Parts: sequence; structure tokens; C-alpha cells
Amino acid sequence: MIMNKSLEAFQRLLDIMDRLRVECPWDKKQTIESLRHLTIEEVFELSQAIVDEDYQDVRKELGDIIMHIVFYSRIAQDRNLFTIDDVINGICEKLIVRHPHVFGDTSVKTAEEVADNWEKIKLTKEQNRSVLGGVPNALPELVKAYRMQEKASGVGFDWENKEQVWEKVEEEIRELKDEVEAGDKERATEEFGDLMFALVNYSRFIKVNPMDALEVANKKFRSRFNYVEEKAKEMGKSLVDMTLDEMNELWDEAKRINS
Repeated sequence: MIMNKSLEAFQRLLDIMDRLRVECPWDKKQTIESLRHLTIEEVFELSQAIVDEDYQDVRKELGDIIMHIVFYSRIAQDRNLFTIDDVINGICEKLIVRHPHVFGDTSVKTAEEVADNWEKIKLTKEQNRSVLGGVPNALPELVKAYRMQEKASGVGFDWENKEQVWEKVEEEIRELKDEVEAGDKERATEEFGDLMFALVNYSRFIKVNPMDALEVANKKFRSRFNYVEEKAKEMGKSLVDMTLDEMNELWDEAKRINS
């Protein structure tokens, strides 16, 4: 019964999209290329809803993304490129191939073993040209660093333990400090990048998602800075007219309240 309801709901969406492509001037005009930036926006909105733990909004944003998938497929069908059936069957086949421990006779015990097998399967059965070939250049830099490290680790190219990685972090801090003191901005930029890359590597070993961690820090800073602004207004002052000591006093107060 649940499956029938799901199929009915999905068919309803397909029918609505078919009608929009015929009757709506805006929907008729869209192309795969014109939808791209809108899809990126929807993914960021989903990400924000997840961070906010607003699950009603997560549900809504997931609906928007599903609509985009159906929209792309309908446009592709009009151009005789592929259909929604091709999209769904394609991902079904990929999931079966990449989960031999479920659909085959491979044995695994941990999620890490599953991830390692995933990368090896992609390189062998799917004949990818490069280990890093599946990491899009258009990804945000922090995400890109994390995914490249994950993929390299999947084929065994990785540190042995977190202590080694932390030694690398400390090495990069020293090298960055040296270049800053030397006044070489180009080298300092390179070393700063190396430090961030090493920190992302360390995050993997302590099982902390660096994107999530940075967003927690962003939210914390925003909350505390907003407190400083609000308190300044209550005092009849503008931040630009306050001394750093005065702002730091309010900041410390915000930390005590929102610790």
C-alpha cells in the first residue's frame, strides 16, 4: 500500500510536469542550462534547512529538488537525450554494482570498508580514468579538499593515524608563520592553503565534518555578534563609536550567555 501511494505521488508529479511543459510559457522556455543555477540555489536552501534542523523545511526543499530532477528529465526527453526512466534505472544499477555486500557475496563489517570498496569498484568495474576524476572542479574548495582526500584514502593513499596528521598540521603552521614573518604574500597564501588542507585531513581522522564544524562556528559568531549589536543599541551607542574594549566586554558577556 505504501509503495502504491509513493508511485501514485511520483506519477502525479510527472503528469504535472508534462502539463507545465505544454501549457506554461515559463516552463516551456526552460533548458537544462537555464535550470542549473536554480538547482544550485535549491541545494543550498536544503543544506540550510538541515543545518537549522527545520525538518518541515527539509521536506519542502527535497520536494523542490525532486521537481528539478523531473524537470531536467522532461527537457531531456523532449530533446531525445534520456528519460526519467533512464535516470532512475541508472541509479538503481549503480547502487547494485557498488553494494556487492548487499546484492552479491562480498563481506564487509564496517562503513569504512564499504567506502573503500566503493572507490575500488568505481576504478575497476566502472573504468574511471582517475581516482580524483569524480570530484567536480566546481565544488566549494573546502568540500573539494575533503572529497579528494576521501577518494585518495579509498585506494590506500592516506596517513596511518591521526598523530601523524597532527604533526603535519603543526608543520604547516610553522611554515605559514615563517612566510608571514618574511613578508612573502604569495608563499604565505600557499602555506595557508596547505594548513587548511592539513586541517581538513585531520578532521577526517577525528571524524568531524569540516563543513559542519565551520558552520557551527559561523552560527556561534553570528549569534554573539548580534548580541553585541543589540546591547549596543540598548545603550544608545553605535558599534563604530565604541572602543574595542567596550565591544570585547559585550562579547565576553555574549559568550557567558550563549556558551
